[in-house]
Amino acid sequence: MPTSDPQPGHTFTVFTSTRNRAHTLDRPFRSLMAQTFRDFEWLIVDNESTDGTAETVERFKAEADFPIRYFWQEDAGKQGSMNRAVKLADGEFFLTLDSDDGCVPDALERFKYHWDSIPPAEREAFTGVTVLCNDEHGSLVGSRFPNDPTDSDSREIRYRYHVTGEKWGFHRTAVLRAHPLPDVPGYRGLIPFSLMWSEIARSYKTRYVNEGLHVYWQDQQVRLSHPTGWSDDAYGSMLEAGSIVANDVGFFSVAPKAFTIAAIKYSRSALHSGVGVREQWQVMSNPAARTLWLATLPAGWLIHRLERLGFAATIRRIRLRLG
Repeated sequence: MPTSDPQPGHTFTVFTSTRNRAHTLDRPFRSLMAQTFRDFEWLIVDNESTDGTAETVERFKAEADFPIRYFWQEDAGKQGSMNRAVKLADGEFFLTLDSDDGCVPDALERFKYHWDSIPPAEREAFTGVTVLCNDEHGSLVGSRFPNDPTDSDSREIRYRYHVTGEKWGFHRTAVLRAHPLPDVPGYRGLIPFSLMWSEIARSYKTRYVNEGLHVYWQDQQVRLSHPTGWSDDAYGSMLEAGSIVANDVGFFSVAPKAFTIAAIKYSRSALHSGVGVREQWQVMSNPAARTLWLATLPAGWLIHRLERLGFAATIRRIRLRLG
């Protein structure tokens, strides 16, 4: 698969997807203004904001000493914004900075340092670098990586090492272009980003570093995708859970609960999406995955039926337990 592009114009593309966040965009902007490493662009994709976001960005452009590129579009959710931004990016590395978050002044400098610390002969095997996040009060969000650094992938980090919580990292833009999120015409629900991260993890390693460079505010609840019922995100959930079970079941021995939950979610979400048992069987071509799917199919079918019958409160409790 291709992993190189024409010579990029910047080291980093910092990407922000936004929708009616004019009141918080100052956080990423001020963080970028303070960066000690200056070879970057800020790429903003706006999903139909009606709160003066365009005017806010124009004010940023007048003040900034780095390039800001702004694109308005009909609301395509965060996944649609991501796919578009990856195509537009002019940086060698692609880093997402949410519209309500920030980072420390030397974040880009430290990212570049950690990438350069990978021996040149080994870099082609890596997609990028991931670090820790702190909340707005300076407290670590989630857990640390097992070693410093840890050269691994997102599947092993999650299942074998049980690392939890918000993390932040960049990928090579060329790798992202080769692994876009699925574009499903007419589907307005969420396509989980973990679908893309897991696919990349099957081919590339990431350098994980125990250094807190991201500032994660926990005061924003608005999503760029807007599910209104239990089935709105079913198709995306089916893609995510099916990929986990079908491709990563080799980690079952170190994370049996996680894979059991994923198998239940897969059949439940598939049934809500109109994907029958025969089609599910074909997706689960791996014998171990097929065995797990068959064992959990009754539970997935039951949850699906209860949701269809309107037992929302009961299912909500079940889903909270499943995680």
